[in-house]
Amino acid sequence: MELSVYNIKGEKTGKNVSLNESVYGIDPNDHAIYLDVKQYLANIRQGTHKTKERSDVAGSTRKIKRQKGTGTARAGDIKNPIFRGGGRTFGPRPRDYSFKLNQKVKKLARRSALSYKARDGKIWIIEDFNLETPRTKDYLEILNNLKINLKKSLLVLNEQNKNIYLSSRNLQHARVVKASEITTYDIMNASALLLVESSVDVLDNMLSNRK
Repeated sequence: MELSVYNIKGEKTGKNVSLNESVYGIDPNDHAIYLDVKQYLANIRQGTHKTKERSDVAGSTRKIKRQKGTGTARAGDIKNPIFRGGGRTFGPRPRDYSFKLNQKVKKLARRSALSYKARDGKIWIIEDFNLETPRTKDYLEILNNLKINLKKSLLVLNEQNKNIYLSSRNLQHARVVKASEITTYDIMNASALLLVESSVDVLDNMLSNRK
């Protein structure tokens, strides 16, 4: 698959980039995508939820009524969950939601996500560029030139670029990541995937089956 290369003015440069079929042209595996996205969302959960159970509630432990003969259910103390102000039964406790996933499955998921984007025509290749100063207006102008300013965009760089990152940070639907740090969630969550020319080789080396 070949895609035209655009410059930051939204114009075709006359160059083409050939995308690796083993990365952008495979038969997508939906279950691998599901597992990788599930792991990503699980790993970013804090898991600090906590409610007060019977042992955590402040109150007397005195038995509030006799065991038998009252005609009502037996009760030990005022912290009993059946009373107002008592502890909660089986409430959430702090826990770790993260889980491990095989690296081969994660690579398959990213290749599948990229193949979906390539098949749907949602990948743009742009020339490597740099911004002299961090300026949101300049980055927004690039998105306007490419006619994707109203879409969720993900710009993939070959290496960290502070000026580009800071320029995109205030835009709600724009995100910038390094190719080595891209996730399946990032790819699937974006409506427009922007790859700078140099990032294509990084993704190929990272995700192809050559190794």
